Amino acid sequence: MNLSVGIVGLPNVGKSTLFNALLKRQQALVANYPFATIEPNVGVVEVPDGRLAKLAGVVRTNKIVQATVEFVDIAGLVAGAATGAGLGNKFLSYIREVDVIVQVLRDFADSEVVKEGSVDPKSDYEVVASELILKDLETVLRAKEGKTLREKGMEKKKEVVDKLYEGLNVGKPAREILLTNEERELAADLFLLTMKKEIKVLNVGENDPRLREYFGDEVIISAKIEAELSMLAETDAKAYMEELGIKESGLDKLIRKAYETLGKISFLTAGEIEARAWTIDKGMKAPAAAGVIHTDFTKKFIKAKVTSYADFLRYGGWKGVAENGKLRMEGRDYVMADGDVVEFMIGS
Repeated sequence: MNLSVGIVGLPNVGKSTLFNALLKRQQALVANYPFATIEPNVGVVEVPDGRLAKLAGVVRTNKIVQATVEFVDIAGLVAGAATGAGLGNKFLSYIREVDVIVQVLRDFADSEVVKEGSVDPKSDYEVVASELILKDLETVLRAKEGKTLREKGMEKKKEVVDKLYEGLNVGKPAREILLTNEERELAADLFLLTMKKEIKVLNVGENDPRLREYFGDEVIISAKIEAELSMLAETDAKAYMEELGIKESGLDKLIRKAYETLGKISFLTAGEIEARAWTIDKGMKAPAAAGVIHTDFTKKFIKAKVTSYADFLRYGGWKGVAENGKLRMEGRDYVMADGDVVEFMIGS
């Protein structure tokens, strides 16, 4: 269950600098993903999870496999993209494929980098948001005027399309239009761009004091610093961040924010072969979580041997948690929790 994040933005906002920093990280991951076919505009980045190293120490394995996030560098947008201006069609087609949109907004001054078509973060955001709404409005209007909605049994779908049209027509993104869960399911096949969740990233100057803080609705990043960090060894990168007064890289903040935005959590497995994190949806039950490891495991699921990450460390592994009454046998209705350490019992 890989998480796909689309990076969008106007020209000269620092999007490419940020993506290039991600590509440097991708190169370090090649050995861990030998069968991955990655196109030049995609970077695969590990989800930072310090728990795995500690689990690996308990089970005495040298192999750690982090969960991953796929970042897609989407063609730069210009005003008029909804009608095909610039690389508008490419821009919009890529957005349809990602799970969450990250909009990079320039909030730094640099006389050597022209602010082409860009005024300030708020107006930049509105340009991109407007283009996505216009494209969705075109999609909904096509559905509204088509023959399908006139067929028998399509009354509910027509009501949803009408509701979406009214909202988009007054400038509301689809995600903010009040729909029931059933109505959202009926609208799913429209693949609306503004139905996707989004994260705003402010690209600030390298000396901006906001780099030392974490904002609730916005992630603060200096793309220039991230590019510099990506070139350094891990120990040197940590020393550089300490020098700058930064506790963690902006990319790590961004990955965490993407998880939070999409309601993702990780369960953990630990054995002699490897310690590994697996990405699942919050609220997922044990059989479906087993299916993330292998699709056959969902049908063949019998039980899940579960303990918490804290207890696994405290009691030194599976034997210790069993001896101290911290091992649980969970069935098909068990809802997975973040940090669960699990062994699935699978039938033949």
